[in-house]
Amino acid sequence: MKKIFVVLGFVLISITGLVAQQQNALPVDPKVKYGKLDNGLTYYIRHNELPKERAEFFIAQNVGSILENDDQNGLAHFLEHMAFNGSKNFPGNSLISYLESIGVKFGVNLNAATGWDNTVYNISDVPVIREGIVDSCLLVLHDWSGALSLDDKEIDKERGVIREEMRMFGGADFRIMDKILPQILPNNQYSKRNIIGTEQIILNFKPQVLRDYYQKWYRPDLQAIIIVGDIDVDQVESKIKTMFADIPKPVNPAKRIYYQVEDNDEPLVGIVTDKEATSLNIAIDYKHKAMPAEERGTAMGWAVNYFNSAAASMLNDRLREIAQKKTTPFVQAYGYNGDFANTTTEESWSINAVVKENNVKDAFQTITREMERIDKFGFTASEYERARTNILTMYESAFKERDKTRNISYAQEYVRHFTKGEAIPGIEMEYNIITNMAPQIPVEAINQYIQQMIDEKNIVITMTAPEKEGVVVPSKDQLLAWFKEAKAENIQAYEDKVSDEPLMKELPKGGTIKNESKDAVFGTTNYTLSNGVKVVIKPTTFKDDEILMSATSPGGSSHFPESESVNAKLYASVADLGGLGSFSKTDLKKTLAGKKVLVNPTMNLTTEGFSGFSSPKDFETMLQLVYLNFTAPRMDEEAYQSLIGRTKSQLESQEASPYMALIDTMNKVTYKDTVRNNRLRTADLEKVNYQTIMNWRKDRYKDASDFTFVFVGNINPDSAKLLITKYLGALPSINRKESFVPVNVDFNKGIIKNDFNKSMENLKATVLDTYWGMMNYNMADKVKLDMLQQILTIVYTEKMREDEGGVYTIGVDGNIENYPKGRASIQVSFETDPAKKDMLVALSHKEFKAIALDGPRAEDFQKVKEYLLKNQQEQEQENAYWNGVITNYYRNGYNGYTDYVKTVNSMKPEDIKATAKALLDQNNFIEVIMTGVK
Repeated sequence: MKKIFVVLGFVLISITGLVAQQQNALPVDPKVKYGKLDNGLTYYIRHNELPKERAEFFIAQNVGSILENDDQNGLAHFLEHMAFNGSKNFPGNSLISYLESIGVKFGVNLNAATGWDNTVYNISDVPVIREGIVDSCLLVLHDWSGALSLDDKEIDKERGVIREEMRMFGGADFRIMDKILPQILPNNQYSKRNIIGTEQIILNFKPQVLRDYYQKWYRPDLQAIIIVGDIDVDQVESKIKTMFADIPKPVNPAKRIYYQVEDNDEPLVGIVTDKEATSLNIAIDYKHKAMPAEERGTAMGWAVNYFNSAAASMLNDRLREIAQKKTTPFVQAYGYNGDFANTTTEESWSINAVVKENNVKDAFQTITREMERIDKFGFTASEYERARTNILTMYESAFKERDKTRNISYAQEYVRHFTKGEAIPGIEMEYNIITNMAPQIPVEAINQYIQQMIDEKNIVITMTAPEKEGVVVPSKDQLLAWFKEAKAENIQAYEDKVSDEPLMKELPKGGTIKNESKDAVFGTTNYTLSNGVKVVIKPTTFKDDEILMSATSPGGSSHFPESESVNAKLYASVADLGGLGSFSKTDLKKTLAGKKVLVNPTMNLTTEGFSGFSSPKDFETMLQLVYLNFTAPRMDEEAYQSLIGRTKSQLESQEASPYMALIDTMNKVTYKDTVRNNRLRTADLEKVNYQTIMNWRKDRYKDASDFTFVFVGNINPDSAKLLITKYLGALPSINRKESFVPVNVDFNKGIIKNDFNKSMENLKATVLDTYWGMMNYNMADKVKLDMLQQILTIVYTEKMREDEGGVYTIGVDGNIENYPKGRASIQVSFETDPAKKDMLVALSHKEFKAIALDGPRAEDFQKVKEYLLKNQQEQEQENAYWNGVITNYYRNGYNGYTDYVKTVNSMKPEDIKATAKALLDQNNFIEVIMTGVK
């Protein structure tokens, strides 16, 4: 790392005086109140008003599972769970109960995460409408810091929950990680800790062992309090100083060790196979020591991030270009600089590939070759110009949005400052640095840096693969031989083919505005153009550098014959595969470098259209892309063949997952007509026809007269008129009158149950219960169903997780569809021990019926009501919300905004009871249970 610093220091000092004091820490953003109490507790406080009357409360702990003793493996994570199960000021379940009573939802706004080296707790989107709420949230952080109850009974109850979390996430990915770490981190502490621990320890540890870890490591010198939001900074600082002063400064504290990763002269190789692995992956890591926290926050550290970002951008563009070739040996490939194997003290430049199962050698040597190509020749000036331009555009957008940054973004940034040493000088200084520094850094400096990183030592090669017939897994020696063979090839420099051709050679003549009106309901300006196109514009001030676009037209894939359903399933992947006009997809990306713009064709069963976004300055480019999508879609046979090959490999690999059998069974028992709803299989690819798909695409977009375009964001309707008439007014129009074609997507009626066994490595039962019935597609019924769904989540979490310890999480998803007619469904899903399956299924049914019979508990009803009102207030400050609401109105005639708050406030517990009863009384219930067996 010192050698890298010498290289960088020489480069940077020679080109800019801005980083002359490169080893000095960049200043902390003056808008952050940043300090430390006498007991060592660090705090960050910032006033911010997005969303208004909301705040984030975080506590970051610079400790994690890496610090556990052998008899404590998994207890750092167990302790995280216990933080929600009783503390000095919030006994039992009162912490969750109180926060949910003010609209802070457990698992959504209230959560935590444990890593090897840190543990972070958060209370998010808190409605700070009363001083008492701020005090209570600070008190929660206080208790998390050092006043957890860790009651024996609560610990014993939580053992089952952790065991079910192990069961839920103990699949192929977990097993692979558990086996690969000892091979690439031999005898290292990081390979001895897997965060969640072992079943033996979790089910049998003595409660005092958990308390020992807590008392040893949860202490103020290793903790940071972070509060960001619509709060009084000075007042909150005063409260912190008062409230947290009673936490004693540690006396003779245990040393916080940061475990180092050993160097290796010869490449380390790790190979793991698993029967349920759903992909074959190969990676090459070029390790290097992580930048120390005290250097990461300096100008030098900030510059290193720029070098890494630019290099990763250029490498990934090359890999995407390879992926478009018919002969590509991988499904996808990507490279980046990041933490090596999730360690804190070691980083690596890594290149990864998801490999076609019969192309292991070719794929491995392809990514080896690309790293060697960089090592020998570096990147070209034109590649770097695009990468630099894109990075500058990203910072320019962030600078423009500096007053529109959400609370959560700042909170997470300050967590990284505390745990990793990331600089937090504020976007104003960052933008000043990047705009002065980046233009002065030549491609030669980037190449010199990345070539230092691609060293001959500290190389690690890993391969993970399905364990099945037909997949030949090379030995470690074979991988090393292939690696050396590729490195020894006569590799040629990369040739960057760049076109200076404009996106559109000839601009259209355009049309005119036939009609203009205002819509007071949504605050929109509406235009009808001479070709029939309707345009709806809602100006907002939520984001300064964002315009969202959606466009819809009735029809969709319902117009595709049922015999061609396979083509319909691949439509989204194929439709824009070839690029536009004279530009391939790869060339189009190069042409759009530096622009914040995207346009994608979309299609569902009943509509086709587009989604997209742009900055205000790139609005014209977005309209040009729309015009080209209508008039000049391009076919690319080689890219298509590449897609089919990559899709085939993905489909073959996913068959190893037991969940494919669950999906197939669920589709079979749910739908009367399963052809359109069946998942895509490998054999189906033989039926796909590229020309047919593109003919359909042409048909769907040959008439713009029934399209409605919605634009939401920083857009002035009057200023946009000229561009809208120029491009959208010129779209082809034949005044075709059409709608969607009736298609059979009915559910099977009655009580249907399918309980089957499936061979799997990690034994568990997966339950999917669907209650469904006919229901009106209107606001009142949608709100009732939403409330029922969330009330059920609260009840099931209490009864099945907390009381029985039988599940880690329960999914409850409610939905109302308007096609073919109003239909509502609630699906309850969970995974559990096969031995507990019958008991929990019966409990699930019992609690649903209890709500239908007696209605919800008043406190649960109120919690959900508060959450919906809070969530609505936040959503109304987002462009995406308005884009969705307005689009849905013009697509389906449904107004999801007006009277929403009034409707929620009008709800009574009896309404939820009636909704649950209505679903049960229709006697439509589908239950699919997959039970694992060896």
